Amino acid sequence: MFPSCFYTHLAIHPCNNSTSAFFLTAAAQNLLCIKLAESLGVKIPNQWVTWLKVSCLPALISVLATPVIVYKIYPPEIKTTPDAPAMAKRKLEQMGPIKRDEWVMIGTLLLTVALWVAGEALDMASVVAAMLGLSVLLLFGVLDWDDCLGEKQAWDTLAWFGVLVGMATQLTALGVIPWMSKCVADFLKSLSLSWFGAFSILQISYFFIHYLFASQTAHVGALYSAFLGMHLASKVPDLLAALALAYNTNLFGALTHYSSGQAAVYYGAGYVDLRDVFKLGIAMALINIVIWALVAAAWWKILGLY
Repeated sequence: MFPSCFYTHLAIHPCNNSTSAFFLTAAAQNLLCIKLAESLGVKIPNQWVTWLKVSCLPALISVLATPVIVYKIYPPEIKTTPDAPAMAKRKLEQMGPIKRDEWVMIGTLLLTVALWVAGEALDMASVVAAMLGLSVLLLFGVLDWDDCLGEKQAWDTLAWFGVLVGMATQLTALGVIPWMSKCVADFLKSLSLSWFGAFSILQISYFFIHYLFASQTAHVGALYSAFLGMHLASKVPDLLAALALAYNTNLFGALTHYSSGQAAVYYGAGYVDLRDVFKLGIAMALINIVIWALVAAAWWKILGLY
C-alpha cells in the first residue's frame, strides 16, 4: 500500500497531459503546433472545434483509464473517504455565495470559449478572443496589470513563440526543412514502408526523443516542423500528421520529472521518488500509446482523417 497523496499525485499528473490534449487552448504548445503546421501549408479548418472533435474520444478514454491503472500499480492506503462530502460542504459554507468577480470570471470564460468555437464563422482569430476576455477581466477589475506582469511564464512563452515561429518559417522558406524531410522520407521509402509504417515510426520517434528535452514548447520549436515535413514527404495525410504530432506533444509531458513545466511542479512537491516518476512515466507512455493507437485509429478513420 502507498500513501494516498502518493496515489493522487501519480494519477493527476498523467491525466493533466491527457486533458491538455483534449482542447486546443488547454496548453500553450498546442497553439504553437497549429501555427507551425500552417507555416508548412497545413490548414486546419475551424481549429478549436476540429481539435476537440478529433481528440475527444481517445483523450476521454485516457483520462478515465489513468486513475484505474495507477490504482492497480500503486494502490492507496485510504480507499474510502466517507467524511469528504461533509467536509466539502463545510468548506463551501465558509466560502459563502459566489462573489461578483467570480461571476465575471465565469461569464468571461464562457464568452471566450464561445468565441473560440465560433471563431471561423465570425472571422475572429483565437488570439483576438483571448485578448477580448483579458480586456473584460481588466475592465471589471477582476485582474489588474500587476497580475498580468506577474505571469512570468506566460511572457516567457510569448517571447519564445515569436522566435520559434519566425525561425521555423525561415527554415521552411530557405528549404532546410523540406530538404531534411525529403532525405528522411527517401530513407523510409527505401525500406519499402507504406505511409502508415512511416507514420508509426515517426510518431514513436517524436514521442521518445522527448527524454532529451526539458520543455514541451522547446521540443515543438526544435522538432515539430521537421517531423511534420517528414510526414508530409512520406505521403501521410496532412491533417492526420499535424494533429497526431500535436497530441503527442501533450502526452509525453509525464515521461520524466523534467519533461514539462507541470512535471517539475509535481515532482517538486516531494511526494514521489525519482525512480517511481520514471517507472510510471514509461508505463503510462506505453499505455497511452496503446489507447491512442487503438481508439484514435478507429475514431479518426470514422472522421475521415485517412
